[in-house]
Amino acid sequence: MARPKKLPETLNAQERQALLAAPRRQAPTGHRDLCLITLMLNTGLRAAEVLHLRVRDIDWTSGQLMVREGKGKRDRTLWLNEADLDLLRSWKARRPVTSEFLFTTLHGTPVKDRDLRAMVKRRAQKVGITKDVHPHMLRHTFATDLYRVTKDIRLVQKTLDHADLSTTMIYTHLVDDDVAHAMRTFRHIESLNIDQPASISRLVGSQNTGAISAKIHKRGSIE
Repeated sequence: MARPKKLPETLNAQERQALLAAPRRQAPTGHRDLCLITLMLNTGLRAAEVLHLRVRDIDWTSGQLMVREGKGKRDRTLWLNEADLDLLRSWKARRPVTSEFLFTTLHGTPVKDRDLRAMVKRRAQKVGITKDVHPHMLRHTFATDLYRVTKDIRLVQKTLDHADLSTTMIYTHLVDDDVAHAMRTFRHIESLNIDQPASISRLVGSQNTGAISAKIHKRGSIE
């Protein structure tokens, strides 16, 4: 399969954690924004899907999440982990207005797609992420991390609701880049000049450096 001309950009682990730490949960808008970001990062929901999520779409006991009439009018089932379910339960209990939709403005009106995009971008910039972060990047991040952990491209396809597997295959190329980096740095430490005591210190710490150095000079290798 030919490599795509441009691979989607994703967040690394440090950026992901920084973004999740950006909203202040004490404030209603911060709590809501944290829920939105968490769902997109941990379930791969599209922007439209997370904004149209209804209270009834979640089984508040089991964590089953139903995406109703997603792209292509297809339904699919996802699952929330216990920590994310607890976060959503607490949001449901403190929502400033009662609505069939889980996420609204403080006045009860729907959150618009452009407002979601602006929120994600603003939160990312606030914590110093220099990438152009947008909701679909969070979906790319979820898919890449899920494939990296499971190595099951069919599972990723089903979770993302891709009709064609070729659409999902792009995430294998992202993980291929991980392999390339790992192999380029594999055994890199062995290229250090261990004939120098300073290099020995970096490798084994300060303990017994003199003794090890003596053995190297005497025999040419570390016993």
